[in-house]
Amino acid sequence: MTGRPGVDTPDHRGRTGLHLAGRELDRNPGVRVRDVELTSQGWHVLRRTTFDYRRRDGRWETQQRETYDRGNGAVVLPYDAERGRVLLTRQFRYPAYVNDHPDGMLIEAAAGLLDADDPFTAIRRESAEELGVDLGTLVPVLDAYMSPGSVTERLHFFAAPYTPADRTGAGGGLEEDGEDIEVLELPFAEALAMAHDGRIADGKTILLLQWAALYGPFAARGPAPSAGGEPSSAGG
Repeated sequence: MTGRPGVDTPDHRGRTGLHLAGRELDRNPGVRVRDVELTSQGWHVLRRTTFDYRRRDGRWETQQRETYDRGNGAVVLPYDAERGRVLLTRQFRYPAYVNDHPDGMLIEAAAGLLDADDPFTAIRRESAEELGVDLGTLVPVLDAYMSPGSVTERLHFFAAPYTPADRTGAGGGLEEDGEDIEVLELPFAEALAMAHDGRIADGKTILLLQWAALYGPFAARGPAPSAGGEPSSAGG
């Protein structure tokens, strides 16, 4: 019998057991996972899960959900409070382009998947690659599930100071990964206005800009309490 890639034989990334995710879950007594099917796997994984769910009135019913597992990620808003500037990116996003965005060129905060790194290490890596900047101390802002109806990803949000001297490279991302990223240094007031009028339409970026205006470095009443400090081993 031929093995099933990603199930009982390694797929192109050397993974097996991809159909097991979720089967061990017992944190919610009102959910009983019955079956997990691997429907497709590329770089990321799509699963169809069948589970029994206990409704609020006590009745049990069987449901199916598809989940897209791309791992967790991190995003950062670098800011220069003295000059009133923030660093953002602009790049082509095909999913937005195919869903009514005029040209698919989205303005975003720098972000990336964690892969095998912790969130602090991952976002420093992404900032160096995409922005060409060596960030100051990372401030945790929040963690959020950005599309919990279908995508498993939890995104770790950060802010970090920078100065012109911290711009150590051109940025632009990794060409071998198909990245072609333009670095934008914008006045914070302009970036916030762009979030309000639709020129910035990326959810994670809007959240960080609003945080910066309400509680962060550009808030009139000063910064909000930190959600936690950066591990000393992460640098900064």
